[in-house]
Amino acid sequence: MHILDVTLIGTFAGVLGTAMGGLIIVLLGKPEATVLSSVLALAGGIMLSVVFSDLLPEAIKAAGPVYAFIGLLIGVAFLLLLDFYLPHSHLQKGTDSDFKRAKYLHTGILIGIGIAMHNFPEGLAIGSGYTVSEHFGVSLAFVIFLQNIPEGMAMAAPMKAGYARNWNILLWTGLAGIPMGIGAFFGVIAGGISNVILSLALGFAAGAMLYIVFDELLPEANELSAGHSATFGSILGIILGLVVSLF
Repeated sequence: MHILDVTLIGTFAGVLGTAMGGLIIVLLGKPEATVLSSVLALAGGIMLSVVFSDLLPEAIKAAGPVYAFIGLLIGVAFLLLLDFYLPHSHLQKGTDSDFKRAKYLHTGILIGIGIAMHNFPEGLAIGSGYTVSEHFGVSLAFVIFLQNIPEGMAMAAPMKAGYARNWNILLWTGLAGIPMGIGAFFGVIAGGISNVILSLALGFAAGAMLYIVFDELLPEANELSAGHSATFGSILGIILGLVVSLF
């Protein structure tokens, strides 16, 4: 597939996913904690399934386990360093009286910057996936698109609480997805250079996703959980991810 096509698909998955999350908040307001917990856990389960059933097996197949795991460690280290400079937090329990409007807007902007930066390695996964096969790339784009919906919700909710205009919320949540297209562009280029680079790129994407799941999605899902919403959401996400990988 042409590099431009892959870049557009990555951009579409990022922008539409985060913007859809923003639209949900615009239309429905901040969701109940149990609902958000289930959605975040679902996204985490999907991403775990993708890492272990697609990304890592393909990375190992491309150039062996050494390069795959080197890429994975680099991906984890990259996200760790990123979080030192751009903390990427989701919604926490609380009411609108907890913070002033300006604080909410500031929080939404910071989360948006974090989402934008985290979208780059996810786009890298899409681009690298397309160099393996078109089916693999499409599956990754779909899964990451789903994962971006709660990301957009996390960004939009504090902006909504800060009384930002609806069109501003939609605009900024959509813009946060653009780096995914940039990542897809570099991913398809890197993956096409050699099998070693492809293995490193896929491993990098796997490590970045693992970091996001275990540092953000699942802890946040458990924090917001009522009963077993996070547990069942994760399990359902893993099953959904496996089903997607089969087609």
